[in-house]
Amino acid sequence: MKHTLLLSTIAALSLLAIGCYASKSEKDVRPASVKVPEGMRTAVVGAGCFWCVEAFYESLEGVNEVVSGYAGGSEDSPTYYQVARGETSHAEVVQVIYDPEVISYRKLIDFFWTTHDATRSDGVWPDFGLQYRSILLYQNNAEREAIASSRKAYESNTGNKIATEIKALDTFYPAEGYHQNYAENNPHDSYVRSVLQPKLKKLGLSQK
Repeated sequence: MKHTLLLSTIAALSLLAIGCYASKSEKDVRPASVKVPEGMRTAVVGAGCFWCVEAFYESLEGVNEVVSGYAGGSEDSPTYYQVARGETSHAEVVQVIYDPEVISYRKLIDFFWTTHDATRSDGVWPDFGLQYRSILLYQNNAEREAIASSRKAYESNTGNKIATEIKALDTFYPAEGYHQNYAENNPHDSYVRSVLQPKLKKLGLSQK
């Protein structure tokens, strides 16, 4: 009986250890098609598994759409299995498409610090590794300055030392189609139920 219980516990922990690594076959291996509506702007951020980050930002007023993808590395056209296995230098990120008349870039970054432990550089619980690192990718000087100002304010208010990687965005690669709106489309997925939903609850957010 004890042996069976131990095996069950190990299996459960193993499920969390693989984190955002999908256990099912890809239903759509093609990258998602992304179109930014006129008047909208984009922000690219990474805070662990993109299934979680996507759901966090979708809850904000003024956010039009959130696209899961890859960025921060040097390899061309990365795939999910390459990134998830740590075979590239990319991180799982999201592209937040937002209305600047409703929500500012600075507010998106202020929110970013609250979604995860940004004092770690090795990933975001329960997903650890370069591909799950905390990362902000600015697209111009205004964004770079907003990040610096927001970071300074957060560190001053909390006493925490930010370890988030901050760098210029090179290329954002949209993830494969089945990763988009993953939590909404897969509410009974074990990762969504055991990791994402508790995180949303902790943040006081609701899943779409």
